[in-house]
Amino acid sequence: MRDHEEDRNRPEGNGEVPAAAAEELSPNLFTKYDLGKLLGCGAFAKVYHARDLRTGQSVAIKSINKQRIQKGNLAVHIKREIVIMRRLRHPHIVRLHEVLATKTKIYFVMEFAKGGELFAKIAKGRFSEDLCRKYFQQLISAVDYCHSHGVFHRDLKPENLLLDENWDLKVTDFGLSAVTDQIQSDGLLHTLCGTPAYVAPEILAKKGYDGAKVDVWSCGVILYVLNAGYLPFNDTNLMAMYRKIYKGEFRCPKWTSPDLNRFLTRILDPNPSTRITVHQILSDPWFNKGYKEIKHPVDRDFEFKEYSEARYLNAFDLISYSSGSDLSGLFGNSGNRVNSEMFVSAESPECIIGRFESLAEEEGMGVAKRGMGVRLHGHNWKYVLMVEINRLTEELVVVEVKRSGSGRDLWKEKFKPRLNDLVHKPDLPAAGN
Repeated sequence: MRDHEEDRNRPEGNGEVPAAAAEELSPNLFTKYDLGKLLGCGAFAKVYHARDLRTGQSVAIKSINKQRIQKGNLAVHIKREIVIMRRLRHPHIVRLHEVLATKTKIYFVMEFAKGGELFAKIAKGRFSEDLCRKYFQQLISAVDYCHSHGVFHRDLKPENLLLDENWDLKVTDFGLSAVTDQIQSDGLLHTLCGTPAYVAPEILAKKGYDGAKVDVWSCGVILYVLNAGYLPFNDTNLMAMYRKIYKGEFRCPKWTSPDLNRFLTRILDPNPSTRITVHQILSDPWFNKGYKEIKHPVDRDFEFKEYSEARYLNAFDLISYSSGSDLSGLFGNSGNRVNSEMFVSAESPECIIGRFESLAEEEGMGVAKRGMGVRLHGHNWKYVLMVEINRLTEELVVVEVKRSGSGRDLWKEKFKPRLNDLVHKPDLPAAGN
């Protein structure tokens, strides 16, 4: 059921960086971060503690092997995780500070959760009901925020819940998340994913599901585990466990209060149409005890969609295009795009197009505008330059120039030398990886 293996496990040994890992990473990544001990590792990623050399702040850096995610067809999950995490701003969601890349690695620079995984705390014994309530309130606050922004996590479990230095909850790992534009014409999601013990029965039915309702189910399983110290649906035989999940067969331990028992029954309802919603959870008496609501106005600009003009690129787009050791986007061949080069500019799309048109006129080339770009061609179309412009931030755009025929020489000899002033040159040193 899981689309990819865990990218963060519990710490190994004394947490020191093994020799192989030390060879992979320079001690001073991009001269910005001082890398420390290994926190965990998985099939295609490793997570390190690091210190921001500018501020002294502790951060977590997830190093992802590009080759392994490409072989495993996992690029879509990494891309989605970047798109989602770069926009989520909530006190109970791990913050993504920035994304960096070298030729072989992608680096997520994230908020450091000093308290580690919630899973490790549960392994030592069940929680009191008040502590269960505290963490469940924080979890629901984060989930409600995600849902209000059209994000469905789809893999909520204690291993994906971290604790900060104040022992407050932080949701992480959005690699299996879905967004509203993945919903099909029937109004449902259809991708099978999640972790077996936490997966909702409607996912097992393979008939489509509501992303919000499956997150509620997983939250219910987490609450049960916090209270009981073990899973509500568990069996050494996977199919037997799935049958229990599908029927909603579970029993609360004897120490469970009547109110919590009733609440869990409403959450772990195998029928998604009658299962309690996040809105109903927020007004439940058991949940509401001592609850302090976190106000989070909906960001109207927070939309996951393709823009017809000047599409906003995310960091993964740059990583995908980049052939080199940084994301500065300076002139250079763009990986497997043999006949294409890219650069980042702080000029407006109109200004950039105007410059290309002026040069084309000097060279006697034909010009045709194409959306946020322009096509330049020579006599009888013997050579062509295609210019595409995509919005990166409010201030920056990415310009891609594709060449065919003798357009390659024309670009190199005539256009490129006269457009260097358009290139944005940020303060980002190259890495040696």
